[in-house]
Amino acid sequence: MTIALPSRYEDLAQAFRGKLVPNQDLIALVNRSYKSMTISGGIRFLPIYGKSGVGKSCASHELGTHMPDVKTFVLEREEVESSDRLLARVRAERQITDKKMLVAIIDQYEENVQGKERIPSQFIEHISLLDRKELKNELVMFIWLTTSKEFQDQLVKSTSRNERILANESFEIHGPNKSEWPEIVEETFSFHNSESPLADYGILPEHINTISRTKETIGSAIEEIGVVLAEQLTSLENFSEYQVILIWPVADATRSQRVTQFSKPRTGYRLNWDAWYSQLNDDDRNNLPLHELNRARLYFDVRVVPVRAADLHRLCIDLDNDDKNLSQAHLERFRSTHFFHVLSGNWQNYEFAPMRERDSQRADDAKVWYESVTTQPTKLGRRLAKIIRSLGINAKHEVTITSEYSSLRADVFVQPSTEPSKKIIIELKAFASENTMPSTIKDQIKITLRRHAQFAGFLQKQ
Repeated sequence: MTIALPSRYEDLAQAFRGKLVPNQDLIALVNRSYKSMTISGGIRFLPIYGKSGVGKSCASHELGTHMPDVKTFVLEREEVESSDRLLARVRAERQITDKKMLVAIIDQYEENVQGKERIPSQFIEHISLLDRKELKNELVMFIWLTTSKEFQDQLVKSTSRNERILANESFEIHGPNKSEWPEIVEETFSFHNSESPLADYGILPEHINTISRTKETIGSAIEEIGVVLAEQLTSLENFSEYQVILIWPVADATRSQRVTQFSKPRTGYRLNWDAWYSQLNDDDRNNLPLHELNRARLYFDVRVVPVRAADLHRLCIDLDNDDKNLSQAHLERFRSTHFFHVLSGNWQNYEFAPMRERDSQRADDAKVWYESVTTQPTKLGRRLAKIIRSLGINAKHEVTITSEYSSLRADVFVQPSTEPSKKIIIELKAFASENTMPSTIKDQIKITLRRHAQFAGFLQKQ
């Protein structure tokens, strides 16, 4: 039996790296530096301090994942030591990318060389000369990662004769909050082990919490969990800013099951890539930009959630009347839907029970009603936004969102009232029951993934 629980960035599966939570402080600083370089010219230098295992490499190496116009690369030892080789590497990276900004990373290089006290002045001298000459018109940032606060101070001190290049003198990465560690560990393990949960190997959430309380960084916690996991295996041997939710009203159990098969209900209806991929024909598998679509899926944390027509019916009577009073009893029933638990961020506190469509007069009435409104998706979206607002969440209908790469319209747009909650783009898929087929669902997911891949700059708009 081969299992994996990587604790270092280098050991993470390539496909998993796009799921890493972005460090918003670092992204904001890189963005400010980009604007500064655009206006004032020259390069920028950022020494980053952080304890071993806190997530420095994850945050810096994946800048390009969260900032589509950034190209990151790691400098080799000879490129750090030689100005000529450093310049050659930067020029080579510029030739192979159209991205606007280059970020060169030095990952704790000083830990493995002698005479490291000379490194700061030598390297800063090299990039200072390049800043005035060969790289003065190049948008490039050098990030130096270190586990030593003293070494960070030495790097900062070495910029005293060219302070303009220093992006920040005391930037530190602290990593995710400890309250987030269990979910991160679970997701890391599941991804690297065919979606198997840690619980299958004797590691429960309380074990993760106990270990986390005694560790300073998530990396060290994962390493310790790996030790415990190995012990369990011995005894057994005798896991932007925006989120996208597709909401699909369903009028009966058959349609509910068809929609649900494209998601993972127990994980908050995350889009099931394997289930969606299995519906693609050979032409789609050979010609679709699957890497970019999957990247969009991961980046926007796409969800596919069925909603019973019976839970919408009484709230969606008289769609032309925007002043329609909504029954509190019907609102509270809607609050209990899987969709609202996902939307409100309360899924983790919800004791999961599969969604069931029961035979009843209420369901029959809702089915008749729903077939009469599938040609009015805009009105349904407007009413859905009102329902959500009535339940205490800021929502608007038909909102156009624009990025540098494209624009898209959210049927309903949810703006969080507190940080760091994500902005939520809701796409309403109001299809008649006879059109709620696996092929239809597959195609709608494809459209959504492509639209958002273009919005993020992963795909060029055609």
